[in-house]
Amino acid sequence: MASGLHMTAPICLVENNNMQLSVNQTAVQILEGISQPVVVVAIVGLYRTGKSYLMNRLAGQNRGFPLGSTVQSKTKGIWMWCVPHPCKPNHTLVLLDTEGLGDVEKGDPKNDSWIFALAVLLCSTFVYNSMGTINHQALEQLHYVTELTKLIRAQSFPEKDGAEDSTEFVSFFFPHFIWAVWDFTLELKLNDHPITEDEYLENALKLMGGNNSRIQASNLLRECIRHFFPKRKSDIENIPEHQLGPKFLTQAKNFCSYILTQARTKTLREGVTVTGNRLKTLVVTYVDAINTGAVPCLENAMKTLAANHYSEQMSQRLALPTDTLQELLDVHADCEKEAIEVFMNHSFKDDKQEFQKSLVEVIKDKKEHFLQQNEEASLKYCQSRLDEMSQVLRESISAGTFSVPGGYKLYREAKESIEWKYSQIPRKGVKANEVLQSFLQSQASIEESIWQADKALTDGEKAIAEEWVSKEAAEREQEMLKQKLLEQQQHMEAQEKTLQENIDQLKEKLENERENLIKEQNMILEHKLKVQKDLLNEGFREKSESMDAEIKKLKSRLAATEKNTTSWFTQAVEGFGRDVLKIVTAPIRFVDRIVTGMVSLFKGN
Repeated sequence: MASGLHMTAPICLVENNNMQLSVNQTAVQILEGISQPVVVVAIVGLYRTGKSYLMNRLAGQNRGFPLGSTVQSKTKGIWMWCVPHPCKPNHTLVLLDTEGLGDVEKGDPKNDSWIFALAVLLCSTFVYNSMGTINHQALEQLHYVTELTKLIRAQSFPEKDGAEDSTEFVSFFFPHFIWAVWDFTLELKLNDHPITEDEYLENALKLMGGNNSRIQASNLLRECIRHFFPKRKSDIENIPEHQLGPKFLTQAKNFCSYILTQARTKTLREGVTVTGNRLKTLVVTYVDAINTGAVPCLENAMKTLAANHYSEQMSQRLALPTDTLQELLDVHADCEKEAIEVFMNHSFKDDKQEFQKSLVEVIKDKKEHFLQQNEEASLKYCQSRLDEMSQVLRESISAGTFSVPGGYKLYREAKESIEWKYSQIPRKGVKANEVLQSFLQSQASIEESIWQADKALTDGEKAIAEEWVSKEAAEREQEMLKQKLLEQQQHMEAQEKTLQENIDQLKEKLENERENLIKEQNMILEHKLKVQKDLLNEGFREKSESMDAEIKKLKSRLAATEKNTTSWFTQAVEGFGRDVLKIVTAPIRFVDRIVTGMVSLFKGN
């Protein structure tokens, strides 16, 4: 792994207490340290069906994931084992072993549905493990697939009718589906003719004739599997009853070889690679959505991914307090640009730029937080240093050191010495002048009493001293005002940069979006046509013909995309620009602080 981390044993990634799912923070830290692309293999199935055995073999070990010897499920939640990929250099293999489905000890049946859905969302290869033949009962045990459209949403703003076509998920690269069957006696024949393992699976997924409710429910399950997992494979493990013999071990070795050589890198869409750190974001986002009762949304995860990148980079690159406001804003601009790039590279289906606008708001709030932290750090640092420097002055005032003839001159020298030493301190930050101004204002009445009591001064010299102090105070006020106005100008320029950066990257994305969209629509169309052809070949002419309207609609949408006009492009960018302008120029706390500071300054507080 890129971090040098090596896991010698699996760790629980998603903990399950039958009431609520939670993410294990130690596992999160492990994923955060993986900057390499990840190949994620998840295995799901009924408990006590040998899932953990297969995952241990994939890890190249004989033990690791718990192998229960009782009828109870030993794996609770989702367990993770990250190992260097043996076939893909600079990749990490992430193995996810899920708790057994159908455990009678569970209190909530929805628990299984969420574990199943999380496994599908997180992996690039999905292994369904079962005992016995692929028959009607085995298919019914896979009923969790039919619930995916309820549990997972690819778009946060569905059509008005709320319908979501499961084939839309194909464009988001749902995982490669492998059905691993452990069987004692299965002979691969169909109508007395030898068939392959894959042909065996495809035959099991053919629709049945008939209109009764049981057949319709069974067909719905088969259709969902075909829709969700266009790339499918079957693996039959023939197990001798007395032991795991050489034949089985060979088949298990072939199974692992296939997974390790064929399992692809986890992606969110074509060309978008998931690293360990990004996988962490997906896990946290999905589990949070489940616990709050929301529907896991892939786009929300991408927004979170980008926002987290901004926070992480700002924290790494900033040394608080910054010397100037501009220093912080420059780092902000760089991190914001990168965050927008992360979002653009990973987002999809954000047709109305709702999530990009939401990201603008999130980054604005995060920037405000860093601004506030910067001010607090500067205030604390400056106040501490000035308190140290003025300690002797305060003690001398209390001791009456300056209450003597010629005391005013001594006081001025002491005060100016403090100002000079304070000016030499590097990186005091944005509150440096404000803290000094506050200190000098606190000395104003003391200074006046000292010159008034100094008998060595003539009345004319006292008048000059009063005029000089007043002039200094006015100059300081002007300097503070200039600083506030400069900072206000810098904030406005930063807002303009935010607006321009978002528009520039949106333009670039939209210019590439049409080509990617055409590819995706062609892929969906191709998949629909294959489903229609399969239905026709299986004798379901009516079902096949019923898809004509869907296919026609897809073709029409594809044609419209290919003829996309410049006016649409311009309209989208201009509308987005107006909305972002409202967001970035909306009143926020730093403006209030500027106004409050200027009012206090003019009042002499």
